[in-house]
Amino acid sequence: MTPETAAAPPLHSKILPYIVAATFFMEYLDTTIIATALPQMAKSFRVGPNEVSLGMTAYMLTMAVFIPVSGWIADRYGSRTVFALAVVIFALASASCGFSSGVASFTASRVLQGLGGAMMVPVGRLIVVRNTEKDQLMKAIATITWPGVIAPVLGPSIGGFITTYASWHWIFFINIPLSLAALIAILSFVPNQRAQARHKLDIPGFFLTGLALVCILYGTELASRPSASLVTVALIILAGIGSGYAAVRHSRRARHPLLDFSTLKIPTFAVTILPGSLSRIGIEAVPYLTPLLFQVGFGLSPFQSGLLLLASATGNLGMKALTTRILNGFGFRNVAICNLAIAAIIITACGWLSPGTALPVILGVLLIYGLARSLQFTTLATLAYADVTDAQKGGASTLWSVAQQSTIGMGIAFGALSLRIAGAISPDAAGKSLSLMDFRIAFAIAGLAAFISGLFYLRLPRDAGAGISHPRVKPV
Repeated sequence: MTPETAAAPPLHSKILPYIVAATFFMEYLDTTIIATALPQMAKSFRVGPNEVSLGMTAYMLTMAVFIPVSGWIADRYGSRTVFALAVVIFALASASCGFSSGVASFTASRVLQGLGGAMMVPVGRLIVVRNTEKDQLMKAIATITWPGVIAPVLGPSIGGFITTYASWHWIFFINIPLSLAALIAILSFVPNQRAQARHKLDIPGFFLTGLALVCILYGTELASRPSASLVTVALIILAGIGSGYAAVRHSRRARHPLLDFSTLKIPTFAVTILPGSLSRIGIEAVPYLTPLLFQVGFGLSPFQSGLLLLASATGNLGMKALTTRILNGFGFRNVAICNLAIAAIIITACGWLSPGTALPVILGVLLIYGLARSLQFTTLATLAYADVTDAQKGGASTLWSVAQQSTIGMGIAFGALSLRIAGAISPDAAGKSLSLMDFRIAFAIAGLAAFISGLFYLRLPRDAGAGISHPRVKPV
């Protein structure tokens, strides 16, 4: 290997997951923290909250378009170069967001920020996967997974605190010192690896995958709006599915496809992408629904709601220390199935919380949700690479990043869509405001989605993931 393609030294390899985790936390936090600041931003821009939410949609769609091409760019120009540039772009865009004076400038800044995020997350994951031995992969993946697990839960709490005691501008300004620290670490420890063979960009694949992701994500988000036409939504989503089908067919004919769908032939990888996405969508609906339940259903302030959600964050963090032991003790298949069943039950239980529910019960339900959420996400993220060869790691990492990032946005939209469905079928549908029954139905829909996805895990081999773990009990 040349110096540009050589793996990182052993000491650097141990540091890399923490550097990548820090950038992941910054990006994932920025995805969710803005939600609590929308009213204050709308007042500052002198528009309605829905107009400001255009910035959230623009950010999500930009990431959807550029994540698939991130692997090709990293292979061509070097992983350290692209990773560092992504952090710089993200920091500059964050500053631009903070200084925005209107919806147009804010949306443009969020597009730029989405471009930085699209390069940062998948390239960071690729760096860790390429520089970690299989016997250390479980620990490394667990390290880079926890930001994506805990940031959506902490986002409303931090956002509520900042908007209550400072101003919405600081939601974006805090990214600047974090980015500077990350940049120094990247330049010091990350190897600048490139692909030994360079290929031309698969432009048809880039267009088809980008169109598919934009249509599916935008259609899902549009479906959650009460004013949206369901016919229009269906046409947009069908266009996305059609484009996705064309992208898959193109990848089979292309010599060097942008997205390598052949990795879906690996059972352990396929289950984390296909049913795994449905699992994440159901689970990711909860961070959207619970703040609304506490604020609309309980009458709490955003900050009070955020404080309750810290119980979920505690569960997410607490599980991090136990995940490896649980997976080694019971095996990936058993954990994926049993834990998802627990998650589905506890998601449904969230809908039955009420203002009269004892505080310890509320905190207990949220804590268990956090534990189950963390364990499921880490299980899927680790299992994805159990049987992936070194030659397939680049393509698998890009495809995984596309699926993961898409399901974050789709989870939020699915939560909103569940509320829309609940409002149409609940006994209190005549009311203009959301009722507790609406939330019960919405949480039940999210729990059902998670439960259904778990049925597909039954098809996993009993020894799934044995190459990266050492189960101490026989899988059943």
